[in-house]
Amino acid sequence: MKAITVTQLNNQIKSILESHFEIVLVEGEVSKVVYHSSGHLYFTIKDDKSSINCAMWRSNLSRMKFKLKEGDKVLVYGAVNLYVPRGEYKLIAQEITPSGIGALQLAFERLKEELSALGYFDEDKKKPLPKFPKRIAIVTSSTAAALQDMLRIAKKRWLLSEFYLFNTLVQGEEAAEDIAKNIKKADEYRFEDGDGFDLIIVGRGGGSKEDLWAFNERVVADAIFEAKTPIISAVGHEIDYLISDFVADKRAATPSNAMEIALPDKNEILMMIDEMINTFEYKAFHIVQKKEKALHHLKELFEANSIEKRLQNIEHEIEFVKEKFFNSINVVISKKETEIKNLNESFKIFSPVNRIKKYEEEISFLSKNLRALTNEIIYTKQNALNSLKSVYETMNPQKREKEGFGEIIKNGKRTSLNKIEIDDIFFIENTTTSVKVKALDKRENPCSVKNISSKLKS
Repeated sequence: MKAITVTQLNNQIKSILESHFEIVLVEGEVSKVVYHSSGHLYFTIKDDKSSINCAMWRSNLSRMKFKLKEGDKVLVYGAVNLYVPRGEYKLIAQEITPSGIGALQLAFERLKEELSALGYFDEDKKKPLPKFPKRIAIVTSSTAAALQDMLRIAKKRWLLSEFYLFNTLVQGEEAAEDIAKNIKKADEYRFEDGDGFDLIIVGRGGGSKEDLWAFNERVVADAIFEAKTPIISAVGHEIDYLISDFVADKRAATPSNAMEIALPDKNEILMMIDEMINTFEYKAFHIVQKKEKALHHLKELFEANSIEKRLQNIEHEIEFVKEKFFNSINVVISKKETEIKNLNESFKIFSPVNRIKKYEEEISFLSKNLRALTNEIIYTKQNALNSLKSVYETMNPQKREKEGFGEIIKNGKRTSLNKIEIDDIFFIENTTTSVKVKALDKRENPCSVKNISSKLKS
C-alpha cells in the first residue's frame, strides 16, 4: 500500500463528506455562541450524547431576525465542511430557525426583553403629549391608505394643526433604516421661528407579521427612544403589538386612532368654552351683585358718619335743649304769674298800700330780669349755633384753602390754636406754603366759642 500525506487524507475525507452531506437539517441545543468581530457567527449544537461545531458566515447572518443564545433549541440548515489544515469538520449554517417557535416571534421576544432591560419601556421616560399640537410630523408612506385615514380624522376633529409628511418606506429590507432616518429628521427639523414639531406620528396600515416587521427592528426602537419630540406609534390593527408601540410615548390601536389621541375634539372644546363662558358670566354677576351691596353699605356708613350728618344731630340736640329750656322758662313764668296773682290777692286782703307798691315794684323788676335773662340765654344759644356752623365751615375740607386759613402743625401733628403756649415754635401750613412761627404772646378772644360755652354753663 502506498503511503499518502496527511493533507491528501484530509482532502479525500473532505470530498467524501461534502459529497455525502451536501445539505443537512440538524436539530440541537445551542452552546458556546460567539459573534466574531469579523461579522461571522460561531457556535455548537448538541444533544445528550454528542456535539458538532457550527459556523454561519456574515452574508447569511445578516438575514437572521434573532440572536442566538445559550440553550436555544434550533434547526440548522446547511452543509458539512472539513477544514483541511486542522482536519476539523464543521456544519456551515445557511439558515437557522427556532425549534417549536417562529423566527420572527423569537426575534420579537428577544428584542423586547433586551430593550426592557435597558429601560426603553419605562413609564417615567415617556414624554407627555401636547394638548394642542401646532405642527405634527407624519412618518409613513405617501401612498398609504393610512395617511388618508389620518388626515380625514384630523379634518373632523381639529383644523388648527399643520401636518407635514415624511415620505417613508414602511415595508421591506430597507424600511427600518428609512423609518429611523425620517424619525431623526423630523425630530431635528426646525422652522423659521426656531420651533420644531410638537408631535411625531409613526405608522402604517395593517398587514402580515412580515409586512410590519420593520417596526420591530432595533434601529427603529433606538430612533424613537432617542427622539426629544413626543412620538405616537400607530402601526397595523388593534391586535398588532410591535416594538415601536412599547418604546413610543403613546401607542395608538390604528393610524386613525392616533389622530383621535393626538388632536382635541373641536366640538368638545366648543362645549367647554360655552360652559366656561356661562360659568364666568354667572360668577361675574354674583361678584358685581355682592360688590354693589358692599358699596351700598359703605355709602350708608359714610352718610351716617359724615360731618353734615353730625352737624344735623348737633342742631337737633340744640333745638331739643332750646325747646326744653323754653318749656322750663314758661313753667317758671307761669309759676311766678301764679305767685303774683296769689300775692295780689293776699295784698288785697292783708297788705297795706306801701307793701302793695313794694310788691308791684319787685314783681316788675323780677319780670324784667326774667325776660332779659331769657332773651340773653336765647341770644347766647343762637350765637353758639352760629359759631358751630362757622367752625364747621372753617373745618370743611372743601373751604380750608380760603384766604387766611391754614393748619397749625406742632411736633409733626395738627393741633388747635388754643393749645399753643408762649415761646412754642410751630408751623402754619396750607397745601402750597409752610411758615415756621414762634408764639410771642397769647390772649383769649372774648368772641370765641369757648367764652360762649362758658356763658352757656353759667
